[in-house]
Amino acid sequence: MSEQNENREKLLECAKKEFLEKGFNKASLRKITSEAGLTTGAVYFFFKDKEGLFGAVVQKPLEMIESVISEHFRQDGEADLAAYHHEKGDHDEFAAELIDAMYDDYDAIMILLHHAAGSEYENITDRFIAMLEKYYIVFAQRYAQLFEGKKVNMYMLHWFCHIQIGAFVHLLEHEPDKEKAKKHISPIMDMLIKSWMELILEDE
Repeated sequence: MSEQNENREKLLECAKKEFLEKGFNKASLRKITSEAGLTTGAVYFFFKDKEGLFGAVVQKPLEMIESVISEHFRQDGEADLAAYHHEKGDHDEFAAELIDAMYDDYDAIMILLHHAAGSEYENITDRFIAMLEKYYIVFAQRYAQLFEGKKVNMYMLHWFCHIQIGAFVHLLEHEPDKEKAKKHISPIMDMLIKSWMELILEDE
């Protein structure tokens, strides 16, 4: 590893620790660079500013989560909804992939969830909810076409997005063991899918 790459990695390691402890607003660039054995000029050289440094800590794990969600809905978009019959555990693979993406850089995700105030990543759960809504609207509209006189219940769709994101956030906050989290999320996903299929439509 070159000296520049090594210095950059030192900054990211020290920044993650500082952001996790103090959050974006109160984190000190001086402390971060001091811990890394560098000057504050190194932050501006590698990351432009504090916001850029924060983004370098959290953006990659965030993109991993978004990629897993996008791929899941891409596959669902190709599914034959008329032939679909829910079976227990049939979304376990997706849930496990999402758990992997969240837990592989656990500290960075906890920073996103609880220590991003003042940064462009503030209220990240709202971003995830909006992402789910975008996909679910298309999916639910396809589902509604299977039933004459039915339309998408937009209130319930929004509610389900909140509940689903909340379930995964709860796991992150209360279950540090990744494999246990995968086990816990399986029945929760089954419950959500069953409820979704029963409640996502309403009479026109």
